[in-house]
Amino acid sequence: KKSAEQFTFPVEWGHDLQAEHERHLTERIFKKPVVIVNFPRSLKPFYMRVNDDGETVAAMDILVPGTGEIIGGSQREERLEMLLEQMRLKGISIDDYRWYIELREFGSAPHSGFGLGLERLVQFVTGIPNIREVIPFPRTPGHAEF
Repeated sequence: KKSAEQFTFPVEWGHDLQAEHERHLTERIFKKPVVIVNFPRSLKPFYMRVNDDGETVAAMDILVPGTGEIIGGSQREERLEMLLEQMRLKGISIDDYRWYIELREFGSAPHSGFGLGLERLVQFVTGIPNIREVIPFPRTPGHAEF
Protein backbone atom coordinates (compact mmCIF):
# COMPACT_ATOMS: atom_id res chain seq x y z
CA LYS A 1 0.00 0.00 0.00
CA LYS A 2 1.06 3.61 -0.42
CA SER A 3 3.05 5.32 2.29
CA ALA A 4 3.10 8.98 3.27
CA GLU A 5 6.82 8.51 3.96
CA GLN A 6 9.13 10.44 1.65
CA PHE A 7 12.00 8.20 0.61
CA THR A 8 15.31 9.23 -0.92
CA PHE A 9 14.79 6.39 -3.39
CA PRO A 10 11.12 6.07 -4.44
CA VAL A 11 9.59 2.60 -4.27
CA GLU A 12 8.88 1.40 -7.79
CA TRP A 13 8.02 -1.99 -9.26
CA GLY A 14 11.10 -3.56 -10.79
CA HIS A 15 13.54 -1.71 -8.50
CA ASP A 16 15.19 -3.39 -5.53
CA LEU A 17 14.25 -2.35 -2.00
CA GLN A 18 16.79 0.00 -0.42
CA ALA A 19 17.91 -0.02 3.22
CA GLU A 20 15.53 2.87 3.95
CA HIS A 21 12.57 0.80 2.68
CA GLU A 22 13.64 -2.22 4.72
CA ARG A 23 13.95 -0.07 7.86
CA HIS A 24 10.54 1.49 7.23
CA LEU A 25 8.88 -1.93 6.98
CA THR A 26 10.63 -3.53 9.96
CA GLU A 27 10.93 -0.58 12.33
CA ARG A 28 7.86 1.57 11.61
CA ILE A 29 5.16 -0.55 9.98
CA PHE A 30 5.49 -4.05 11.46
CA LYS A 31 8.02 -3.50 14.29
CA LYS A 32 9.23 -7.09 13.89
CA PRO A 33 10.88 -9.34 11.29
CA VAL A 34 9.30 -9.35 7.84
CA VAL A 35 9.47 -11.89 5.01
CA ILE A 36 9.37 -10.45 1.48
CA VAL A 37 8.46 -12.96 -1.26
CA ASN A 38 8.05 -13.12 -5.05
CA PHE A 39 10.55 -10.57 -6.34
CA PRO A 40 10.39 -9.06 -9.84
CA ARG A 41 11.91 -11.46 -12.36
CA SER A 42 14.16 -8.75 -13.80
CA LEU A 43 15.96 -8.23 -10.46
CA LYS A 44 17.09 -11.75 -9.80
CA PRO A 45 19.60 -14.20 -11.34
CA PHE A 46 18.67 -16.58 -14.16
CA TYR A 47 18.59 -19.67 -11.93
CA MET A 48 15.66 -18.52 -9.75
CA ARG A 49 12.36 -20.24 -10.55
CA VAL A 50 9.94 -18.12 -12.55
CA ASN A 51 6.45 -18.03 -11.00
CA ASP A 52 3.30 -18.80 -13.01
CA ASP A 53 2.61 -15.08 -13.49
CA GLY A 54 5.81 -14.77 -15.57
CA GLU A 55 6.68 -11.50 -13.81
CA THR A 56 8.07 -12.71 -10.49
CA VAL A 57 10.42 -15.38 -9.19
CA ALA A 58 10.15 -17.68 -6.17
CA ALA A 59 12.60 -15.73 -4.03
CA MET A 60 12.46 -14.40 -0.49
CA ASP A 61 14.33 -12.15 1.92
CA ILE A 62 13.97 -12.07 5.69
CA LEU A 63 14.37 -8.55 7.06
CA VAL A 64 14.80 -7.69 10.74
CA PRO A 65 14.65 -4.37 12.62
CA GLY A 66 17.96 -2.59 13.07
CA THR A 67 19.82 -4.79 10.61
CA GLY A 68 17.87 -5.28 7.39
CA GLU A 69 18.23 -8.45 5.36
CA ILE A 70 19.65 -11.43 7.22
CA ILE A 71 18.54 -14.24 4.89
CA GLY A 72 18.03 -14.35 1.14
CA GLY A 73 16.81 -17.45 -0.62
CA SER A 74 15.03 -18.83 -3.63
CA GLN A 75 13.69 -21.89 -5.33
CA ARG A 76 15.96 -22.87 -8.22
CA GLU A 77 14.67 -23.24 -11.78
CA GLU A 78 14.38 -26.95 -12.54
CA ARG A 79 12.64 -26.59 -15.93
CA LEU A 80 15.26 -26.71 -18.69
CA GLU A 81 13.31 -24.65 -21.25
CA MET A 82 12.57 -21.90 -18.73
CA LEU A 83 16.21 -21.90 -17.62
CA LEU A 84 17.36 -21.46 -21.23
CA GLU A 85 14.81 -18.67 -21.77
CA GLN A 86 16.04 -16.87 -18.66
CA MET A 87 19.63 -17.13 -19.86
CA ARG A 88 18.69 -15.72 -23.28
CA LEU A 89 16.73 -12.83 -21.71
CA LYS A 90 19.63 -11.93 -19.44
CA GLY A 91 22.28 -12.26 -22.17
CA ILE A 92 24.10 -15.13 -20.49
CA SER A 93 26.28 -17.39 -22.64
CA ILE A 94 24.83 -20.87 -22.79
CA ASP A 95 28.30 -22.25 -23.62
CA ASP A 96 29.74 -20.76 -20.42
CA TYR A 97 27.08 -22.55 -18.38
CA ARG A 98 26.90 -25.84 -20.32
CA TRP A 99 27.78 -27.75 -17.12
CA TYR A 100 24.82 -26.15 -15.33
CA ILE A 101 22.42 -26.87 -18.19
CA GLU A 102 23.54 -30.52 -18.26
CA LEU A 103 22.40 -30.84 -14.65
CA ARG A 104 18.85 -30.16 -15.88
CA GLU A 105 18.86 -32.11 -19.16
CA PHE A 106 17.78 -35.40 -17.63
CA GLY A 107 15.37 -33.85 -15.16
CA SER A 108 15.83 -32.16 -11.85
CA ALA A 109 13.90 -32.21 -8.63
CA PRO A 110 12.49 -28.94 -7.31
CA HIS A 111 15.01 -27.54 -4.85
CA SER A 112 15.87 -24.33 -3.04
CA GLY A 113 18.76 -22.59 -1.35
CA PHE A 114 19.45 -19.65 0.93
CA GLY A 115 22.25 -17.59 2.38
CA LEU A 116 22.40 -16.43 6.00
CA GLY A 117 24.46 -13.41 6.99
CA LEU A 118 25.98 -14.69 10.23
CA GLU A 119 27.28 -11.29 11.35
CA ARG A 120 23.89 -9.74 10.62
CA LEU A 121 22.18 -12.45 12.66
CA VAL A 122 24.56 -11.81 15.58
CA GLN A 123 23.92 -8.07 15.26
CA PHE A 124 20.15 -8.62 15.39
CA VAL A 125 20.26 -11.06 18.33
CA THR A 126 22.64 -8.91 20.40
CA GLY A 127 21.12 -5.56 19.47
CA ILE A 128 24.55 -4.11 18.68
CA PRO A 129 23.88 -1.07 16.45
CA ASN A 130 27.00 -1.20 14.24
CA ILE A 131 27.77 -4.36 12.31
CA ARG A 132 31.51 -3.62 12.48
CA GLU A 133 31.36 -4.47 16.17
CA VAL A 134 30.26 -8.06 15.51
CA ILE A 135 32.58 -8.89 12.60
CA PRO A 136 35.39 -11.11 13.94
CA PHE A 137 37.98 -9.93 11.40
CA PRO A 138 36.81 -6.54 10.08
CA ARG A 139 38.27 -5.14 6.88
CA THR A 140 38.49 -1.38 6.52
CA PRO A 141 40.13 0.75 3.82
CA GLY A 142 43.82 1.27 4.54
CA HIS A 143 43.81 -1.28 7.37
CA ALA A 144 46.12 -3.81 5.72
CA GLU A 145 48.96 -2.70 3.48
CA PHE A 146 49.96 -4.83 0.50
